[in-house]
Amino acid sequence: MEKKYITITTLNKYLKNKFDTDPNIRNISLKGEISNFKGHSRGHLYFTLKDEGSRINAVMFQFNANRLTFVPEDGMKVLVDGKVSIYEATGAYQIYIENMEEDGLGNLYLKYEELKKNLKAKGLFDQEHKKIIPKYPQRIGIITAPTGAAIKDILSTIKRRYPICETYLFPSLVQGTIAKDDIVKQIKEAENHNLDLLIIGRGGGSIEDLWAFNEEIVAYAIYECKVPIISAVGHEIDFTIADFVADLRAPTPTAAAELAVPNITDLNILLKQYYIRSANLIKHNLNLNINKLKTLKNSYVLTSPLAIYEIKEQTLSNLILNLNNYINNKLDNSKTKLLRYSESYILNNPDNLFINKQNKYTLILNKLELLNPISVLSKGYSVLKHNNKIIKDSSKIKIGDKIDINLFKGEIKAKVEEVG
Repeated sequence: MEKKYITITTLNKYLKNKFDTDPNIRNISLKGEISNFKGHSRGHLYFTLKDEGSRINAVMFQFNANRLTFVPEDGMKVLVDGKVSIYEATGAYQIYIENMEEDGLGNLYLKYEELKKNLKAKGLFDQEHKKIIPKYPQRIGIITAPTGAAIKDILSTIKRRYPICETYLFPSLVQGTIAKDDIVKQIKEAENHNLDLLIIGRGGGSIEDLWAFNEEIVAYAIYECKVPIISAVGHEIDFTIADFVADLRAPTPTAAAELAVPNITDLNILLKQYYIRSANLIKHNLNLNINKLKTLKNSYVLTSPLAIYEIKEQTLSNLILNLNNYINNKLDNSKTKLLRYSESYILNNPDNLFINKQNKYTLILNKLELLNPISVLSKGYSVLKHNNKIIKDSSKIKIGDKIDINLFKGEIKAKVEEVG
């Protein structure tokens, strides 16, 4: 009997019909955790729904997704209603979700948030610890899987943009339970190769696939690395702990290469601009100095040097003349004063000056003698004192007071009595 062969399309249509007519899966409710979530530009949602042992692809079209009251994301636990069917083009079965609601966060996501909070509190994410990415690196290290799109994209981008840069691959596991240890090992190895920059990353994947870059030992290895690090893990919507600790985060491996090196085309344009600016500056300075030289050549000093000498010579002559006049005037004044002094009465009659001074002295001495109280006493006068004070008024003395009488020669003590 001749075998009958059918097409794959016929088989997939047959299986799809079986799925669509099976009442057990035409209307089914599942609970699980969202992983590898992607939102389409038209509003459709694509992701994997998983539990501890299995997973199933899921799709939620835009007309159903519009009714959601939350934003789905990786690690979120959800409850869904829908139907299971086959996508004929690939033969893969998936659940088409009509309704979905939150059922808490997945364990990995909770672990991610807790570690992120702890490391942030310890300062591993602080901007002050970020190292500066070199503008023109000469040696770049790359830590990623040796095969795959990530390394190809990084190498091709660097070669295209900045071919003079040297690249060094440090092959590492980027997925699985031992990947974290391999990544840490390669970071420490890279520090021994005098690198200017280090790129660490991999292509996109689910939160489980990227988990090695959420490990605490990887975070500390990046933080303690002396070489500036660009993190390039997953796609633009993926964020890992490594991204927060690294000195710079790139949304994709290709973007990391673009951030790591300048564009040689832009550099050539910049160099041409510098060349033009330098040439114009040199030309400007040259013309400026030529004009200065012309000005100096035509200056009065160079064209008429003798005239400058003549002016200075005349100035010097005037100064000498003024100085001579000043000296002569001083000499004439001094001669006049000397002559006046030599003809003065004092110099010519010194004896008369002495006699005049002696007469003045005798006159002053006679005046002082007249005013001397001792001279007055010699004429028979006396001075009365009471308690060492001169008595000028008799009313100030009382009967019985003792008084002192000072004479020209000697002193008499007396007592005041009433006259009978």
